[in-house]
Amino acid sequence: MLLGSQLRRLRETRGITREAAGYSIRASESKISRMELGRVSFKTRDVEDLLTLYGITDEHERASLLSLAKEANVAGWWHSYSDVLPSWFPTYVGLEGAASLIRVYEVQFVHGLLQTEEYARAVVRRGMKGASEADVERRVALRLERQKHLVSESAPEFHIVLDEAALRRPYGGRGVMRGQLQHLIEVSERPHVRLQVMPFGFGGHSGESGAFTILSFPESDLSDVVYLEQLTSALYLDKREDVTQYETALKELQQDSPGPDESRDLLRGLLQLI
Repeated sequence: MLLGSQLRRLRETRGITREAAGYSIRASESKISRMELGRVSFKTRDVEDLLTLYGITDEHERASLLSLAKEANVAGWWHSYSDVLPSWFPTYVGLEGAASLIRVYEVQFVHGLLQTEEYARAVVRRGMKGASEADVERRVALRLERQKHLVSESAPEFHIVLDEAALRRPYGGRGVMRGQLQHLIEVSERPHVRLQVMPFGFGGHSGESGAFTILSFPESDLSDVVYLEQLTSALYLDKREDVTQYETALKELQQDSPGPDESRDLLRGLLQLI
């Protein structure tokens, strides 16, 4: 994405159309679009030809961008799990790992970054009916591996609004849910985590369209991305007008939900009921 955004900036600065850029590398306009969005791998020859077309002759600048192209083609650790993942999800895992701010509204279940191992196993089994136990365990292992990012030195800011429905809907047995609620209480006390609960008592709210995630990145060249997961696919929205609408919805959810301290008390109350 970072390389793609820089290529887009160079193209637009020179006033070159995507069609003309595609012609220069023997490709289509849509191929240029996918490259600029970071959705395809990069051939060194194509990047070299585009840099020449865009008038980039400085050897240091060319070398820097070509180095970025090589890095972009290196498979991330999550690709080893591709056999048990839907085709659209590896992209999300890569974006999640690169984000400096992750903002979430979740309604169906606890977000994957906050799930205990036992709760994750129950969720995966429910979602992968008929899968072998080995495949279930690999999916759970991936989820736990993703969580390491949240406790690393470079951990992102993580802001989440959990609908009360996600906390009351049982996955696994009583012990699993007790462990999950206790884990949420503990995680919510970390300085970079802001966890709020949208209670049933509030009624209708701005999260009416369902769960969503907004990913923000430290690089100024990268736009925010909204991730929307569906039953058989996922959407990645990065147009400013789309992102703004989801940012507004999340801001309203945060304003309408009890604050982190009150939400922790709500979690403790739910824990006492199990």
